[in-house]
Amino acid sequence: MPRFNGLLFDADNHYYEGRDAFTRHVPKHMQPRCVQWVTMEDSRQYHSIAGKVDRFTNPTFNPVSKPGVLRELFRGNPNNATSAELSRSSLEPMPPEYMDRDARIARLNAQGLEAAWLFPTLAILYEELLKKDVDAVCTLYSAFNQWLDEDWGFNYENRLFSAPYISLASVNHACEELEKALKKDARILVMRPSAVFTKEGPRNPGHKVFDPFWSRVNEAGITVVVHIGQTRHDSNGYDVKNQDVLSMGAKPSVTNFHRPRNIMDFLASLVFDKLFERFPNVRIASVENGSEFLPEMLRAFEHSAERTPTYYRLHPIESFKEHVWINPFWEDDIREVIDHMGEDRVIVGSDWPHMEGLERPLDILDEIEDLTLTTQQKILHDNTVELNKRIGI
Repeated sequence: MPRFNGLLFDADNHYYEGRDAFTRHVPKHMQPRCVQWVTMEDSRQYHSIAGKVDRFTNPTFNPVSKPGVLRELFRGNPNNATSAELSRSSLEPMPPEYMDRDARIARLNAQGLEAAWLFPTLAILYEELLKKDVDAVCTLYSAFNQWLDEDWGFNYENRLFSAPYISLASVNHACEELEKALKKDARILVMRPSAVFTKEGPRNPGHKVFDPFWSRVNEAGITVVVHIGQTRHDSNGYDVKNQDVLSMGAKPSVTNFHRPRNIMDFLASLVFDKLFERFPNVRIASVENGSEFLPEMLRAFEHSAERTPTYYRLHPIESFKEHVWINPFWEDDIREVIDHMGEDRVIVGSDWPHMEGLERPLDILDEIEDLTLTTQQKILHDNTVELNKRIGI
């Protein structure tokens, strides 16, 4: 098959948070409940989150692993290396384009990208660690989104589209953050695939208590991205102490094994709670959650339709395929995902510059050589372009 030779719209790029991303706009009296910098006895600096030091991440990001260094791990690991060994072998000083938007624009030009969606590195992890303190969650992410707008912008030169982080822990907070984002021309929002932990207890994300938020999303036509993050299913009660963040060390871990359940449960709950029937203009993009869950989920939808035939107005599989877009991992069988979802519901991202992603966004072309040129153009560019538009009603 011929290769697509146009510019890509990368549906999964990342930035590394600046040193004051989690403190610049957090009132000092709230910082102990949110995020603080601490220096340990070995002189290393870490984040203290909700009063507990997190030693499993390096929030200074200097040095940082080069993008794509774990590719051989996902290619069968011929050298029998751990993720820690591979990442340490490729450390480099922090490149400016990882933290500076003008430098990132220059890199887009060099990479053959028209535009990119940008997501956090650490912010997607911290809601889980704060979930028992809803006021801290709201304070931190309101402040974080203000930092993000100042340093990156929600729409920078119509090429970098940063996603404000939304927590539904307080529906009023979520609505306020959404309104601020809309005024700043945000095109996407991001949240984690998890149950919502409110002051009244856990809730499904499609629970009617959150309808004020989803109603405004429906009206504005902005895409909600559900991006992999830290959630309760990461361990599900099993002993995973001293595991690295990716849980891809020398010893396999249930943390990584269980991770597809996060997005599967989230998306299934939206369908089971009939969110898309109430709000037919809502679009959900699943990013960096892979696609392993799809066959099992679609079978579950079929069983649900058979066993509760009068519950749904629209068959759950049809509803799902109309409202959800899937970003497979580069190592997934992308043709299989297209067979399940249709070529209009698949988007591609490089996860650049993270070490588990691609070294170069254009490397994705090696994974889709058997697709027609029309299909390549849709999943590499056109589908994300459409999701990036606000289709308000």
